[in-house]
Amino acid sequence: MTILPIHERLAELWTIRGGRHLTGEEQADFEHCLAVNAMHIRQLANLHNLSLAASMVGDVEWQHEICRRLEKLSGLPPGSPQL
Repeated sequence: MTILPIHERLAELWTIRGGRHLTGEEQADFEHCLAVNAMHIRQLANLHNLSLAASMVGDVEWQHEICRRLEKLSGLPPGSPQL
């Protein structure tokens, strides 16, 4: 999986948090990063589940479409035009 800018910012804020309390703005950023990461992972998990379903019913065309959507989603945060 590609490291997104949101992951880099999340890691930066996590590191800062280890040395001091986050400012209000940093805390808001931290919570935003967590929310965006959760949406991204849910989208990936959903597509992986659909791919498994396509495989189980033997629908190769559907599975290939899902794989294309997974490839487009890699490296893009939720809300980006990808699907």
